[in-house]
Amino acid sequence: MSRPELTLFSYEVMGLVGETGAGPHDLLQMARRGRILDWAGESQYYVEPKRLAKLGYLEAQPAPGRTRARTVYTLTDRGREALREWARTPVTVTPLKSEPLLRLLIADLVGEEATREALATLRADLADLQERLDASDAAAETLPHRAHNLQLVNRFLRGFLELHEELIDGVSAPPAPD
Repeated sequence: MSRPELTLFSYEVMGLVGETGAGPHDLLQMARRGRILDWAGESQYYVEPKRLAKLGYLEAQPAPGRTRARTVYTLTDRGREALREWARTPVTVTPLKSEPLLRLLIADLVGEEATREALATLRADLADLQERLDASDAAAETLPHRAHNLQLVNRFLRGFLELHEELIDGVSAPPAPD
């Protein structure tokens, strides 16, 4: 069962903390490195671990940093149990926040040409995300206990990027006559 004080982001943070622990800056860097899954505000990667520690899901420990001490969070037994419980709950599709789809929604209001030109610029972003997925695949090899699942995630995300390419191609093609 899902716990009311835990959100999807809470589970993400606990999953990123993983077995080895992580500080807030580490969590933010992991999310930014992948970027396609970076949907929370920057400050949330600092606030949420503190909140989870107060609730007993993470444990905060001081660790040496480059210029000053930093806080590293590790999973507690309560955190592991919450993840185990949540892993057994039914899965639903997370609502999709998509700028390209929103651009298509307003195309009749702003003009098809403007929409077509704007969506064409998305190809550079998709190339950047492909490079990040390549780097993520390489990093997955260094985590043998997680490699298979990380590679499955990356394949899914590559399919998501391919859907964006298809969308751009569809917008670029002239509409079929009625």
